[in-house]
Amino acid sequence: MGKSTASVAVVGASIAGCAAALAAHRGGLRDITVLERATGPLGERGVGITLHNARYAELEASGYVDAGMPWVQMTTRRWYVRDKRAGAPTGRALWTTPLPFRTYNWGPLWQELRRRIPANADFRAGAQVQQVTPAPDGAGALVDLGAGSPEHFDLVIGADGYRSVVRAAACGDVRPAYAGYLAWRGAFPVERLTAPELWPEDEAAYVVFPGGHLVVYRIPDPATGGLRANWILYTTPPPGHDAALSSPTSLPPGTASDTLRDHLAYVAEELLPPFWAEVVMATTPDELILQPLYDFTADRYTAPGMLLVGDAATVARPHTGAGAVKALQDATVLESALTSTATLPDALAAYDADRTPAGRAMVGLGRGMGQAMVTETPDWGALDAAGMEAWWAGMDKAGAFGGRELARGREQRSRFGVSPS
Repeated sequence: MGKSTASVAVVGASIAGCAAALAAHRGGLRDITVLERATGPLGERGVGITLHNARYAELEASGYVDAGMPWVQMTTRRWYVRDKRAGAPTGRALWTTPLPFRTYNWGPLWQELRRRIPANADFRAGAQVQQVTPAPDGAGALVDLGAGSPEHFDLVIGADGYRSVVRAAACGDVRPAYAGYLAWRGAFPVERLTAPELWPEDEAAYVVFPGGHLVVYRIPDPATGGLRANWILYTTPPPGHDAALSSPTSLPPGTASDTLRDHLAYVAEELLPPFWAEVVMATTPDELILQPLYDFTADRYTAPGMLLVGDAATVARPHTGAGAVKALQDATVLESALTSTATLPDALAAYDADRTPAGRAMVGLGRGMGQAMVTETPDWGALDAAGMEAWWAGMDKAGAFGGRELARGREQRSRFGVSPS
């Protein structure tokens, strides 16, 4: 059987799943089914994601993103620390560096990728995948949707997040490990701030404090055509909460307990400069998302008849600035593997050889950054610009922040004699 006649199921239809379905189509596969458990519109989600300019250029060249997707250009990263002697509402500026990143709103980016899935794909909303098992004859896999006989597919792509049923079938018991701290998130129209002019539009602010930090940047607001203040704050939970968070869980908007909200208020009011405290506290309870952090990477990205993309394969801590990049790169490499090999098993082997080590590298970077920026923070107030530069260089020795360059990009530049940027 040729690859073009192979049947493919993509389990999960978030950014990774839509990109994987598009990759399968561009890779020559025509019988594509997308199974999404949610029934409502995913495009209503509104948190921010980022793409390094160089990674964007690679993904644009591959056809997975383009300039028509709403975005905001960052140019500068400025680090702030609370210092009452400085007198500035934003705090004392510790260090300023270039930050060549584009920022996006998750919803519009997802909508663009969803729109590109071919119309003849079988997109099933409300499809609850119960289990995936290898086919008895070793060719493909069976997908159990909880009603009737399991469906057979020649290839099942797991894009079903960190609780992936496809990963359980492909790799066995790979459990996400709790990082020991939380990420608080919020996003709201910038007009809600009393003095937004204190924060340049092209600046991403890193606001550091003992035991954590806050990252703030603007993203597009599809509802108004304006901008939203998007923030994520990392810190350990108050005493007594670790046990409840050690197993993978999440708290949707509006569900955080009074104790957790009080803890966030303490961090904002006692540890952040006034302007950045306002950013956090201007977020309403129904806008507030609490995300306990976990990380892991599968020992392999493929098994006979199965393949993993996005968070189903690897979850690295968000400090890396590369979550969306990683998912879209997975799709790019999948397309390349399908077009450059003769059989599905060969394509899976090529994909695995590229993406498995990439996943390990990003998890390692995320863990190192979490240690340096949350669990073992330096005495921020004692650091000057030179000290900050040395601290950062020791943390990201490989320069992988924002995502690693795709091997294909390096090969293309070598072939045409272009120097890396």
